[in-house]
Amino acid sequence: MALQQIVEETVTGLGYDLVEIERSAGGLLRITIDWPWQPGSDLFINVEDCEKVNRQLQFALEVDGVTYNRLEVSSPGIDRPLRHEKDFERFVGELIDITLKAPMGENAAGMVSANRKKFRGTLERDATGAGWQIVWSDEPAVKPGQKISKKRVPAPLHALGFTLDELQAARLAPVVDFKGRKPKGQA
Repeated sequence: MALQQIVEETVTGLGYDLVEIERSAGGLLRITIDWPWQPGSDLFINVEDCEKVNRQLQFALEVDGVTYNRLEVSSPGIDRPLRHEKDFERFVGELIDITLKAPMGENAAGMVSANRKKFRGTLERDATGAGWQIVWSDEPAVKPGQKISKKRVPAPLHALGFTLDELQAARLAPVVDFKGRKPKGQA
């Protein structure tokens, strides 16, 4: 049995989603897991979840003769990769980073540099509801304590539509707030 199949069957059998399998030099096998997504659910992977999957994977990999020197099971973290359609559906409205496979070229229409491939913005469904778009503003972030003029005109919003086939990589943008989580309506 192939490594991908063994790991996926074991992880899903325990009630988790497989996010990523990474094999590195030195025999490191890194497995990233998450809870299956359900709207309104805010479950997070903890150490006990990783330990449970690690123990089960050790047995499964040993039975099938998969060689590795070290096994790591972890949560996706604050910069979680987005790979599948369900990942994008789960994180609509969140700040993400995307990298396109090819620069925008003539499609840029003057809104951004034609050779730009990386973008950070809010993930949204496009107007048709069939595709995706990222929306951002080139306005610099406001520094703590900085006074903002009420007369200042906000920078225009830009939107870029894309398909999953056009993406080289997509991740949640790591946003660290040491004041704790805010309810979704306040963020």
